[in-house]
Amino acid sequence: MPPSGPSGLRIKSPDLLIAESGADLEGHVLKRSMGLFQLVCFGVGAIVGTGIFVGLSDTVAAAGPAVVVSFVLAAVTCVFTAFSFAELGGAIPVSGSSYSYAYATLGERAAFLVGWCLLLEYGVSVSAVAVGWGQYLNELLGNLTGWQLPAALANPPGEGGIVNLPAVVVILLATLLLVRGVRESARATAAMAVLKLAVLVLFCVIGFSAFRAGNLSPFAPQSVAGITSGASVAFFSYIGFDAITTAGEEVKNPRRNIPVAIMVCIGVVTVLYCLVALAAIGALSSDQVAGQPAALSLIVNRVTDSTFGGGVIAFGAVIAIASVVLAVMYGQTRILMSMSRDGLVPRVFERVSPRTSTPVANTWIVAAVFAVPAAVVPLDVVMNLTTIGTLAVMAVVNVSVLVLRRTRPDLPRRFRVPLFPLSPLLGIAFCGYLMYGTGPVTWLQFAGFLAAGAAVYALYGRRRSALA
Repeated sequence: MPPSGPSGLRIKSPDLLIAESGADLEGHVLKRSMGLFQLVCFGVGAIVGTGIFVGLSDTVAAAGPAVVVSFVLAAVTCVFTAFSFAELGGAIPVSGSSYSYAYATLGERAAFLVGWCLLLEYGVSVSAVAVGWGQYLNELLGNLTGWQLPAALANPPGEGGIVNLPAVVVILLATLLLVRGVRESARATAAMAVLKLAVLVLFCVIGFSAFRAGNLSPFAPQSVAGITSGASVAFFSYIGFDAITTAGEEVKNPRRNIPVAIMVCIGVVTVLYCLVALAAIGALSSDQVAGQPAALSLIVNRVTDSTFGGGVIAFGAVIAIASVVLAVMYGQTRILMSMSRDGLVPRVFERVSPRTSTPVANTWIVAAVFAVPAAVVPLDVVMNLTTIGTLAVMAVVNVSVLVLRRTRPDLPRRFRVPLFPLSPLLGIAFCGYLMYGTGPVTWLQFAGFLAAGAAVYALYGRRRSALA
C-alpha cells in the first residue's frame, strides 16, 4: 500500500514499514540475536532503576504512605498502554516503536512529534538516570572505603556541585558496550537485570522484617491530590517498557516475543514495585523516607544498624541504574535509526557498522549529546518533563490501535488488545489524568518543547522526508 495524504499527513503503511526494515527477515542490516529471555531481561533492565532506587523518596513525599496506591495507579496506566504496545509490536515489528506506529496511522507530522517526544523520553531519561547513578555510587564508595567523591564532582550546578562526573562515566561505559554489538549488550543487560531483581527482593525481606503498621497512618495525608501527584512521579519508575518494541529488528520471532515480553515485564515490575514501596514505608515512616537520596540504602542501614546491608543495596542500585542507561540508550539509537531511514533526521543515524552490526556513529552522537545535561542538570528538573512527554506518546499509541483496527482490520496480529475498544480508551484517559497531575509549569515546558519540534519538522523533516 503506497503512502497517502499531503505533506505532514502522509501515512506510511504497515506493509511498507515492514518491507523497508526487513522485519520478517533478518532486519535492516541488523542481526536477530535476542531470544525471549534476553528480551524480558532487556525490558526489566530498561525499567528498574532510578525510578525506584532514587525516585521512591519523591513519590513518598507527594503521597505519604499511600505511595503504594500511587504505584498501582501508575501501573494501571501502563497496563492499558502495554496492551496497545503488545498488539502493535506484534503487528508492526520494526525498530521505530511508537514513532512507526504513529506514521502508520496518524501521518508524518504526528510521527515526527512522537519521535521528538521519544528523544525526550529516552534521551533525557538517560541523563536523569545517570544523575541517580552518581548518588548511589557515592553511597557505595562511602560504605566500602569511607571516602566519597567531592560534592563539586558528584553534583550538578544548583545542588552544590560543578559537574556530575559519575553521570558522564556511566554513559561512556554504556556506549562502549553498545558499539561492540547487540549480543554483548543483551548478555550484560540480562546479568544486571537478574542481579538487581535479587537486590530488590533482599530489600523487601529486610524491610518487612522491621514492618510497623503504625507507619501507615495517616495513610493519605494529602488525600486524592497527593495520590495523583505521587502517581505522576511514580510513573517515571515504569518508563522504559516500551523500549522492548525498539528491538523489533533484532529479536527472534518478534511477532510472538515482543507482546509476551511486554506483558511479563509489566507484571513482574508492578508486583515488585508495590512490595518495595510497602516495605520501605513499613520499615521507616514516610517523613523519614521523603526526600532522602539513596533512600533504600538508608532504610536498610537503619533497620540493620550497620552499613553492610546498605552497601549491598547501593551496589545493586549502581548495577541497576547502569543497566537502565544501557537499555534506554539502545532504544534511543534505534528510534533515530528509523527516523533517519525515513529522511526525517540526518542520514548519519542510519549507518550501521558492517563489523559490529551496530549504529556506531549514532551511538556516539547520542552519548555526547546527553552526557551534557547528565553532567550539569539536576534530576528533578527533567523528571516531570520526561514523564509528560512519555504519557503523551503512550496516549498516541492507544489512539494508533484504535485507528489501525479501523483502517487495517486484515493486518496479522499475534496479540489483540482485550476488551477492545474500552481498553485503549481507558489507556488514553489514564494517560491524560497523570499528565494533569504533573502541574501547569510542566505543561508550559511541554508546550514549548512541542512547538520546537514542530518548527524542526517544518524546516527540515517535511522537505527531506523520503516520502516527500
